[in-house]
Amino acid sequence: MKEGEFSLTALISAFGRAYHSKFDTPKIFDDYMAEKFISQQEFKDIKENMVKGIQFFSKNIAEKYKGNTEELLKWITQVQLSPTPLARAAYCEEVLLHEVKLGAKQYVILGAGLDTFSYRHPEFENSLEIFEIDNPTTQQFKQNRLKEVELDIPNNLHFTPMDFTKTFTYNDLINEGFTKQKTFISLLGVSYYLTKTELSSLLEHLFSEIPEGSSIVFDYADEKLFEEKGVSGRVENMVKMAAASGEPMKSCYSYSEIEKTVEKSGLFIYEHLTPADINDRYFKNRDDYLSAFETIHYMHVVKNKR
Repeated sequence: MKEGEFSLTALISAFGRAYHSKFDTPKIFDDYMAEKFISQQEFKDIKENMVKGIQFFSKNIAEKYKGNTEELLKWITQVQLSPTPLARAAYCEEVLLHEVKLGAKQYVILGAGLDTFSYRHPEFENSLEIFEIDNPTTQQFKQNRLKEVELDIPNNLHFTPMDFTKTFTYNDLINEGFTKQKTFISLLGVSYYLTKTELSSLLEHLFSEIPEGSSIVFDYADEKLFEEKGVSGRVENMVKMAAASGEPMKSCYSYSEIEKTVEKSGLFIYEHLTPADINDRYFKNRDDYLSAFETIHYMHVVKNKR
């Protein structure tokens, strides 16, 4: 994403969550608020652009469902667009809710985009401070959209504009009320776009000002990222689309590499989900196109608490 531009990825991710909430059963992650963050025109435009691009995704499917707009959209959304955002959000929130029970008082969302957690969980307004970090343009877009749909900003939600992929600093968070309490962090859909050095540095900075027991959930791509094609070529398509959008994917890891990266920052791996684990946990016994994305893993990593 170029400086000064709103993240189209954030809008498309919200579209995928909204589509799933409205049309898919059973639900992997029911973000029933997502549709409020997308205008009817945006929903229509994304839908049309997805369907128009079906030849890029699969010529066979384009021919099979020619003229059947809804089935084409369902196929693109369920095969290419939604699997990773839905499952990683479900996993992240499962961990977060457990961490809150264990005493986490702050939630930092890196690359928050059009996140809706604070609106789906008003019960935490007086017990969990939520800090959304993203680039200024994306955050301004979100705040403008909240005004348009007449949603008040909860008292515990704090917007912190920052290009954390280049320089992360706690100063702006502290100005918003952040303190050195047990904290949970999410870093979803970001690690692939960072170099290995950048991810390592970010993890070190993130955990430099928070106590033991604080933790993070993030996803990462394994060493097959640039060679795996995936179902209907979707992994290869993902890499190509990222490059075409000006945000090329930069990094993939073997398990030993990611283990060394987190250990270097004084962290340890509490839980690691492989694509097979993710498929078994979130996509089992479905009769639609949804399945876990090849090459993508999830991790819950904790600071120095063995």
